[in-house]
Amino acid sequence: MNAPLKEYQAKRDFSRTPEPASGGESDEPFFVVHDHHASSHHHDLRLLLDGTLKSWAVPKGVPEELKVKRLAVQTEDHPVSYGDFEGEIPEGEYGAGRVEIFDKGGFQLLERREDTIVFKLDGKRLKGTYALVRFKGKESSAKNWLVMRIK
Repeated sequence: MNAPLKEYQAKRDFSRTPEPASGGESDEPFFVVHDHHASSHHHDLRLLLDGTLKSWAVPKGVPEELKVKRLAVQTEDHPVSYGDFEGEIPEGEYGAGRVEIFDKGGFQLLERREDTIVFKLDGKRLKGTYALVRFKGKESSAKNWLVMRIK
């Protein structure tokens, strides 16, 4: 198993799901936001960092306007090839439901620290500078971030 994708691969049965098991590469940094009609409808924000798509589930969608902060729960890294994935994850499989691309485009990393990622999106729908800021506090909140559009 590919170490960065170990958690991703362990959660899926690739004989049943159309999701890519691994693979993909990109000469240019990109982001993708998936519209995921799973047990609870949400968006998945994915940024190409460290050779994988770092991923956050955003229950209320990535904000398009300034001053709006939304919960973003970090999930397992996804393969780069997931950036083009659209399809139906079958019932009984992890993340079952329809996955569609909401937006995709270039992205520029402006700042990256352990608890903060600042980046610029250049998609069809999402344009501008955004920040992901990790919640402070208990270890249980380590996967909880806020995503917001900033000036």
